[in-house]
Amino acid sequence: MIREANMNDIQVLAELMGDLDYPTEVENMEKRFVRIHNHPDYHTLIYEVEEGVIGMIGMIRAYRYEHDLPYVRVVSMVVKESQRGQGVGRDLLKAAEAWAKDQSCHMLTLNSGNREERQKAHKFYERNGYVGSATGYYKKL
Repeated sequence: MIREANMNDIQVLAELMGDLDYPTEVENMEKRFVRIHNHPDYHTLIYEVEEGVIGMIGMIRAYRYEHDLPYVRVVSMVVKESQRGQGVGRDLLKAAEAWAKDQSCHMLTLNSGNREERQKAHKFYERNGYVGSATGYYKKL
C-alpha cells in the first residue's frame, strides 16, 4: 500500500535514509520531517506492507524560469535493499507521477549520484522512462 507519510513514520524514515547511504539519527529526521511535512509544496509517500514500511519517495512541487508550467522534483527515494527488484520503486515512481499530474505539473525530475554503486539505480530510472540529460554540481557553504 502506498500512503502519505505522517509523524508516526519518523523512525522508519530515518532507517530508510540509512539504506540510501545517508545514516540519520531519529532526532534529526524529526526536525527535517516537521519542516517538510508542514510545507505545502512537499509531499512524502510511504510504501507499506504487512511487515512494515519498505520504501519512500519525497518530492517537491517547484517552478522554473525557463518554462511556464510547474514541475515536481523527486528529492529522495529509497527502497529497503532486501525488497529491491520487486516493483516497489516502480510503484513509488508511478505514485509520484500521479501526484505531479494532480498538481498540474508537466514534468517529474530527479538526480542520482554519479557513484559506481548508483549504476543500478540509473538503469532502473531508464527502464521506467526517465532520460539522463544533465550533470549536477554543488558547492557546500
